[in-house]
Amino acid sequence: MVVTEDVDLPSCSELTVPEVNLSTATLMSAGPYFGKDCEAINNEFMLCRYELDDPRACVNLGKKVTSCTMKFFKKVKENCLEEFNQYVNCVDKSSGNFSFSKCRTTQTVFDGCMKDKLNMERPDFGYFTRPRVHCSPSPAPESPPCPCYQKFPDATPSLPDWKPRPPARFGSRFYWMTE
Repeated sequence: MVVTEDVDLPSCSELTVPEVNLSTATLMSAGPYFGKDCEAINNEFMLCRYELDDPRACVNLGKKVTSCTMKFFKKVKENCLEEFNQYVNCVDKSSGNFSFSKCRTTQTVFDGCMKDKLNMERPDFGYFTRPRVHCSPSPAPESPPCPCYQKFPDATPSLPDWKPRPPARFGSRFYWMTE
């Protein structure tokens, strides 16, 4: 990527945030709860990324998403650590592809803890596939003053005159299919 002197790039200190170093099994086990808990800020971040098409403008929202992730896992650690660890270990060690099918009992215990102590219910199957309207508090971006893309006429409005090909010299490869 070529960058000119006119472009202001954020410094390393602005980009440095604590990372969420968790295993695949941990993220998959907490995924439904985490997705629902941080849904609003994540949707705002993704909206910023798609509308502005400039990652520099969305750095602060990305920090908020990471912060929400850290807060969520701290809540789980304070309230349901033992149940969560059992569920994660089951998901991690019961199959080679992190299947949930053999861990329904530990999942039920973890779901009960999340309901009792954090008042969070596991989203139903298909919750994240349903379309929802996100009401953003930030204003819509301005449209560009000039069109970014020019429309050019089609180079070939029609195909050139087409003549049928002569039959194959040695016959068809599919001689067994005829008649």
